[in-house]
Amino acid sequence: MASEQTLSIIKPDAVQNNYIGEIISRFEQAGLKIAAIKMTTLTKDQASKFYAIHKDRPFYNDLVNFMSSGPVVVMVLEGNQAIAKNRELMGATDPKKAEKGTLRADFAESMSRNAVHGSDSSETAEEEVLFFFKPDEITHR
Repeated sequence: MASEQTLSIIKPDAVQNNYIGEIISRFEQAGLKIAAIKMTTLTKDQASKFYAIHKDRPFYNDLVNFMSSGPVVVMVLEGNQAIAKNRELMGATDPKKAEKGTLRADFAESMSRNAVHGSDSSETAEEEVLFFFKPDEITHR
């Protein structure tokens, strides 16, 4: 099966709570490789552009404010079925509904402070990866 890439963001709540290492370890244990990684603090403008797909949703402003409230860790994960694998590892958006052992069940505080973001399709993954990384910043492992 062909390798694919996906974007993962460790959100401000999980960074603040020092879960970075544990989350990355889970990705690696699941067979995903880090092809690019950086820590950054999003501006409100960057967060609003990144989450523009949600601009008409009632939670949009809170999401933008939260995502620009502190540092995030942005990664390109690579591996067989990386998108599906990452989404399975993350668990349901609402941590109360997330399966035990998923990132959100273990590390999220609430539905709005849910520890991680992951691309939901190959098209979205491609756009999201290029939002944060130039092609020459991404390695293939």
